[in-house]
Amino acid sequence: MWVITLFDQANVRIFEYTEKIEAMNAMKNFSKYAVLSYTK
Repeated sequence: MWVITLFDQANVRIFEYTEKIEAMNAMKNFSKYAVLSYTK
């Protein structure tokens, strides 16, 4: 599972994706305060 963690001012938002390409495309829409990671 691919996870995007978005740090937005005082909030932390998490988005989950099954495919790497989906997650990479979604990262293009987020600010520079986002982290892409992989977990099993």
